[in-house]
Order: sequence, then C-alpha cells, then structure tokens
Amino acid sequence: MFTHPLGPEGAELRPVEPWRADEFLAHMDRAREYAGERNGLPDVVRDLAGSRAFLQSYADRQAADSGRLYGIWRQGTLVGGVLFRTFDPVHGVAEAGCWLEPSAVGQGLVTRACRVIIDWAFQERGIRRVEWHVATDNAPSIAVARRLGMTREGVRRSAFVHRGRRLDMELWAVLSQEWDKPAG
Repeated sequence: MFTHPLGPEGAELRPVEPWRADEFLAHMDRAREYAGERNGLPDVVRDLAGSRAFLQSYADRQAADSGRLYGIWRQGTLVGGVLFRTFDPVHGVAEAGCWLEPSAVGQGLVTRACRVIIDWAFQERGIRRVEWHVATDNAPSIAVARRLGMTREGVRRSAFVHRGRRLDMELWAVLSQEWDKPAG
C-alpha cells in the first residue's frame, strides 16, 4: 500500500480496497446527496453488498490493468476519491474521474489528487492521453479540468442518462506532451 500526501491539512491519497467496504459505504452515505447530483456512484453503492461489489470491481480492474481507484482521506476520514474509470496502456488512453462529499468541497483536494494520478499515468505507465467526461452543467468538475490544463474538445449531445434525465457531456483531455502539472 502507498500513501501520498495531498497538502498541509492532513489530506492523503491512497488505494481504496475491498476490505474497506464498510468505510466506503459510510463515506457514500455522507456523499450521497451531493455527489449523486451528477455522479452515478452513490446509486450503485447503496448498501454493504454494493460497496463490496464496487470496490471488488476496481480491484479486478487494477489486476487487469484496466482501471484504478484511489480515496482521498482528510485527517483519517475518507472524504472523496479519484479514479481511472478506464485505463488502456496498449492504446495509451485513460479516463479520469472524481467525487467528493460536501465537507471536502472547495479545498483543492480533487485537483491535487488528479495531478498525482495523471502524472503517474504519463510518467510511469506511458499513457499518452487522459480524458475527462463531464456533464455540461457540472461547473465544479469543469473547473477541475481547466485547472489540470485540459482542453475542451467538444460536446456529446444527449450522451448520458442520469436518474432518468438525458445529459449533454463535455469531453476534455490532456496529452502527455502538454502535461506540466499546471498550477492552480
């Protein structure tokens, strides 16, 4: 296991593994309303079995080198996470994503955590392109993409259904040759 510090407020990034299903469910319960506005994760992790299954699916993805899941802890409490929803080292493309519970919003934790995992993907794994898919009305997530130095490449109209509503999705990306761990 590893722990990567994310800042002076005692925040750190580390893997979220299946044995943490209870802790992950408690976190999802705190995050459910806020994160669920635009993210389907709280709808998947509704009970302990769902929490275990979700975490196991990412353990399996990591073993297959096709995805990664990391938690953001602040002062010992899980408050959010970042992930590679897809990770394809053969083609050099990955899709990053994130979520937070309300107590962790506005502290730069997601941006700092994403810098860590994107830098790892580019520097260690040879990924050439990291994508960020975001609903057009999700201003906080779009702001993260901007802070990460990503370029908005377009809008996929009516591309995603969330809680019975069709959403337009923006596609943002950063290429390895553009990556310089931008400030902000």
